[in-house]
Amino acid sequence: MDITNLAEITGSLNTIGYGIAAIGPGIGLGILIGKTVEGIARQPEIANQLRTTMFIGLAFVEILALLGFVLAFVA
Repeated sequence: MDITNLAEITGSLNTIGYGIAAIGPGIGLGILIGKTVEGIARQPEIANQLRTTMFIGLAFVEILALLGFVLAFVA
């Protein structure tokens, strides 16, 4: 048995890269939504303004996740 066959890696490392890249947006969404809920609980009168800002931030975080997904197929 040849030792080079045992150490051979098959498949694409892009999948692992995307898995690692998905951690960032996941953490970002958790912090973003959690802080928005906390802000609304502290000052309910500005709930609409906080919600609007949260959705803008949510769009940017999701763009980063989709960018990582696309780059996994391009690279």
